[in-house]
Amino acid sequence: MSKIILITGASKGFGKIWAKALLERGDKVAATARNPDHLKDLVQQYGDAVFPIQLDVNDRAACFAAVQKAKEHFGKIDVLINNAGFGLFGAIEETTEQQARAQMETNFFGVLWVTQAILPVMREQRSGHIIQVSSFLGLISLPVLGLYNASKYAVNGLSETLATEVSSFGIKVSLIEPNGFSTDWSGASAFQTEANEAYAPVKKAFFEAATPDSWGKPEATAAAVLSLIDSPTPPLHFLLGKVAYPAVKQVYQDRLAEFETWKKVSAEAHGH
Repeated sequence: MSKIILITGASKGFGKIWAKALLERGDKVAATARNPDHLKDLVQQYGDAVFPIQLDVNDRAACFAAVQKAKEHFGKIDVLINNAGFGLFGAIEETTEQQARAQMETNFFGVLWVTQAILPVMREQRSGHIIQVSSFLGLISLPVLGLYNASKYAVNGLSETLATEVSSFGIKVSLIEPNGFSTDWSGASAFQTEANEAYAPVKKAFFEAATPDSWGKPEATAAAVLSLIDSPTPPLHFLLGKVAYPAVKQVYQDRLAEFETWKKVSAEAHGH
């Protein structure tokens, strides 16, 4: 049976790839973008199966309005894919207040607003699947992406909590956590801080560590995301790409070892 999926940031990158994969197999998609002109090719190819909606996820009221439009148009919403976001490259010291706020506004608050908007719909249905597009950098961190890391850690914390609050309503929650992929995220859609030469060696090491093989092919993710959507028991954390798992595993092993080293001091701090 076909599903109704609402996808934010559907004009390019993962959003457009997944929208096409869903439409190709017969699902219906409410696709949002800041510029709906970028959704015209989907409408031309898939007709009434696509419902384009203009949306800037930074606008909370617009998020509620967009969800309501999608609900009224299709009658229900089975799956939300919260995909809108962008990357900010630069050292933490270099980051301006405006850049920091913009990163959190879209990557975290945008996710929060659309999530809040969809919850009444899914609670009424007693079913639904909320999929937040986070990153493996919501589990571990890399230099030169401090604010991006922070935004995805925030999305992970929000979504882990959400999963505990909504399971009794029949609502499932999943975090898609990709490693680097060759999308516009690191290209045309990315923002850069103004460089401070003190951080040049850190940046050089960061960019030299990324080999061409480090970047996954975005189109290859479609089958995995369809499997996630179709699973009766989807995972809360869903890594994408072959780099993510070994990187996360190593960091978590190191973290546990550090906790172990300090556990006596930590326990004594309890006081009794």
